[in-house]
Amino acid sequence: MLPVSLCLDFGNTHWKGALFQGDRMAEKFMLQQSNIHEEITRILNLYSPTKVILASVVNHEKSIEDLIAKQATLYVLNSNDFRLPFLNAYGSPETLGHDRLALVAALSKFYPGEDSLVISVGSCVTYNFLAKNNAFRGGAISPGLEMRLRSLNEFTDKLPLISREGHVSLLGYDTETSLRSGVVMGIASEIDGMIERYESQYGRINAVLTGGDGAFFESRLKSKIFADSNFLFKGLYAILEFQK
Repeated sequence: MLPVSLCLDFGNTHWKGALFQGDRMAEKFMLQQSNIHEEITRILNLYSPTKVILASVVNHEKSIEDLIAKQATLYVLNSNDFRLPFLNAYGSPETLGHDRLALVAALSKFYPGEDSLVISVGSCVTYNFLAKNNAFRGGAISPGLEMRLRSLNEFTDKLPLISREGHVSLLGYDTETSLRSGVVMGIASEIDGMIERYESQYGRINAVLTGGDGAFFESRLKSKIFADSNFLFKGLYAILEFQK
């Protein structure tokens, strides 16, 4: 029977988990933050993972780690004293989001020896570049979709808070569609432009799109890009396996 591993991702908006049987991702699920101890207990009892890796970009209760450590070998991802499958040459590793470490690990696993860029669209849009020599030096961070929509409302007197859902076109015909055009088309143009800038400097690169809002933008990009909503979990598993 193949060993079971659990990968946990505590993000700014959502807390998620994925189970791997051997190298295959068998299941993915959302976690209710308000009921997290019960959710973790249920998963541990039901699937009996032998190893667990936790990547968190938020402050979570230490009791969650204690709960997991009682039943499995726990690895809490950090950027300082953790074995990584790539060279982390980021200038301030102590400030580096653990989600970005996982995304770069996935690049290292699936695109070894190649210049590659992973773009994650969620609360923020992050750009993470792994050079062909397997060194990660950084990338860029910009506001995500909901953050941009909310800021237009919060930092003005009269602009409304609108939903991402609805008509999107280059030419907005009223205030709502103009806001949506500016935000949605703006992010799409930003991503296309960033890919173009990387390629102008490094030549052909592999570009991967992921994140909670990645699918929302996949069809809106001009650039040739590979979309994978599970890329972060695959990276977490790659890091977990590298701890052997």
